[in-house]
Amino acid sequence: MSLPTSRELLLSAISCQTPSRVPCCLMSFRIMRDRCRDWYEVAEREKEMGLDPMLFVPPAERHERPEHPELRGLPIRFRPEVITREWKNQPADAPYPLLHKSYETPAGVLSTVVRQTGDWPHGDHIPFVDDYQIARAERNLVTATQDLEALRYLLVPPAAEDIAAFRRQAEEARRFTQKRGMLTSGGWGVGADMVGWLCGLENMVYLAADSPEFLEALFEMIGAWNRERMAVILESGVDLYIRRGWYESCQFWSPALYRRFILPHLKREARMAHEAGCKFGYIMTMSTRPLLDMFVEAGIDVLIGIDPSPAAQNDLPLMKEKFRGKICIWGGIDAAHTIELGTAEEVRRETEKALHLLGPDGFVLSPVDNITVDTPQTWSNLRVMIRTWQEFSRGGS
Repeated sequence: MSLPTSRELLLSAISCQTPSRVPCCLMSFRIMRDRCRDWYEVAEREKEMGLDPMLFVPPAERHERPEHPELRGLPIRFRPEVITREWKNQPADAPYPLLHKSYETPAGVLSTVVRQTGDWPHGDHIPFVDDYQIARAERNLVTATQDLEALRYLLVPPAAEDIAAFRRQAEEARRFTQKRGMLTSGGWGVGADMVGWLCGLENMVYLAADSPEFLEALFEMIGAWNRERMAVILESGVDLYIRRGWYESCQFWSPALYRRFILPHLKREARMAHEAGCKFGYIMTMSTRPLLDMFVEAGIDVLIGIDPSPAAQNDLPLMKEKFRGKICIWGGIDAAHTIELGTAEEVRRETEKALHLLGPDGFVLSPVDNITVDTPQTWSNLRVMIRTWQEFSRGGS
């Protein structure tokens, strides 16, 4: 009898079954990516380490997404009528140069201004959407109802050439993963994260109280745009569709506001994935406790990126109790404090704790959320984590 493939193990866990062993799939592994020529090699190297890798499609690099480095997935392109202008100036009384960008559309002009701090990573360019501009924005791109008509020229369906290119990439990925028994994933879906990029996070929170009708209209526009992109990904037959929700946690939203602005779109997307025969994953790493019942109501299959650190404010025992048989949990180890900075004994203890508390059914082990510090200690701790997980899988813990 042949052993189950990584894909079979992951799908079993995501379906809240008890696989023959708990799978271990790293949700993000930057230090390995920096050592490899492409994402295909990353998957091969992870497999050699004994892990259960997945391959994300399309596998574009950050530098290939200059307008949306934080948003993986299909390219973002604007209507051909849009004229984009960028310039820079240095006010005499300002500590940093100011970067300006405008989008001239038939429905009006959208503009943004960003402080070019010393750690700004994009040169003299402002991406359309990006995490870095949130804290550095002097002016956000979208601020009021009158901006929505112009925004429609920027949030447009995938272009035919991009769909064709994606289909070629998806077919290549399918051949690769089928041969190696790996999971394919795609996305990213986006909701409040896009609102945060366009409006600023503080403004997003204020809008929920001061201009709820405008915010609902913005969510509707983003949701429709997102579903058009999602349909292309689902058509390719990926195993898992992923929506990012880093800015959808209770750090930003009360349960009542979450139910009003976010939950309806989450439900619709989960249903859309299921109708296509695809699993639906949702990334949220912190402040999840007040939302657990709504995650079940939404019908998501797996909650990705569960950070066990006290600062993350996740109640893991309660989560396991509420999710059992309904939602898979993916995560369980703090990447920064445990894998990058911890001792071997701390790594061993935290790995065993995650496996006993969150497994064996409906659980995928992973450091949360990215491994970015390339040091001998990090690699040594990764080996300890893998060895501890493998011993557990053999019944040694």
